[in-house]
Amino acid sequence: MEIVNSVSFSSIGVGRIVINKTVKVGCQTHRIGWKLTRTCCEYSPGASRKKQEKYEQQPQNVDLPELHPKNKKKPFPVPIKKMLQASRREKRLAQMHIEKPLEPPKNGLLVPELVPVAHEVLDNWKVLIRGLSQLLNVVSVYGCRKCPQVHVGPVGHQIQDCYGSGSQRRNSHHSWARGSINDVLIPIESYHLFDPFGRRVKHDTRFDYDRIPAIVELCIQAGVDLPQYPSRRRTAPVRMIGKKVIDRGEFVDEPKPQRSEHCVSLLAELDTFSNQQVQSPSPSNMKELAKRTLKAYLNVRRGVEQLMSKYTVKACGYCSEVHVGPWGHNVKLCGAFKHQWRDGKHGWQDAVVDEVIPPNYVWHVPDPSGSPLRSSLRSFYGKAPAVVELCVQAGAEIPDEYRAMMRTDIVIPDSVEARMAA
Repeated sequence: MEIVNSVSFSSIGVGRIVINKTVKVGCQTHRIGWKLTRTCCEYSPGASRKKQEKYEQQPQNVDLPELHPKNKKKPFPVPIKKMLQASRREKRLAQMHIEKPLEPPKNGLLVPELVPVAHEVLDNWKVLIRGLSQLLNVVSVYGCRKCPQVHVGPVGHQIQDCYGSGSQRRNSHHSWARGSINDVLIPIESYHLFDPFGRRVKHDTRFDYDRIPAIVELCIQAGVDLPQYPSRRRTAPVRMIGKKVIDRGEFVDEPKPQRSEHCVSLLAELDTFSNQQVQSPSPSNMKELAKRTLKAYLNVRRGVEQLMSKYTVKACGYCSEVHVGPWGHNVKLCGAFKHQWRDGKHGWQDAVVDEVIPPNYVWHVPDPSGSPLRSSLRSFYGKAPAVVELCVQAGAEIPDEYRAMMRTDIVIPDSVEARMAA
């Protein structure tokens, strides 16, 4: 009897193997087969995917966006490929003498749906400034004399990350001084234009225009009427062929703004510089005021994002200058990287929300009554916008969108434990 082995494997089921043997008895061949079942551990992608989705919904920590280097231009918020495609399309229409199709507010008319949003943003802006001016009497804010870093807490932190002048002599320690509302809410101003589609602001005529907060100027152009800052409301649309305006209506002389006592008091509510001169009283219910101020800050950011989706806001790609309007101004005051090549002119591009309302990230203090923050444990500390940190220390709850950024779920170890960690 001769035995011929021919083993074949087939994937019948999970872990099941079929073995066939051919046995030759005399001149006849008989096939004998049997099955073996094995139980093996298999990787299940479904469980790991669920864990990943759960972590993405509630992450433990989130790193801040990287700081943009000062010797490079800011990236465009819109991909340059799309910008070139739109430019070629406009050029093709201009060569055929076809008028560019413009929708509100690109044609100078208001968007009726965004007028209530502009009023809501301005009201929340007033609540935010008033609340911060009162909370500064309870929560201490410090600013470094040598660099733009800010700290919110009873004492300044001891993290050695100062890069200002003389930092080598101080071993990169900060030189703290009492801060103000402008250290918490960085003021971003813009030129107020009676007619955004009218004459451009030139370098020689820059003193003929008022500088007001960019958020207030955005709300004015979106439909808010302020007697001290008049704005032209068009009834006929602006017509353009390519980049050339063929019909903008007649030039209208700008009316003189009103300077009554009521207008002066209203200006003090809209500007952070005016709130530094008059010290606000300490709040009686600090926790409720902190909640209201934090809610106003979140509403302002949300409303500004809605307005900027329609209304054009330009920002310099090299410095922090912002201009609200269809085109940037021609004032030659840019002193950033390679400003000599541009003759001091700004490099205008579309702005983002963080350029109109800078978040101004500060270190999060988990326990204000505890010891100051130390450099050896800086990898365990989180960060948050200065307004959020100020309101949280005053008694407000941490918003969900900033919880992972502040690393509230991470336990800060002792210095000895931190050195033992891998």
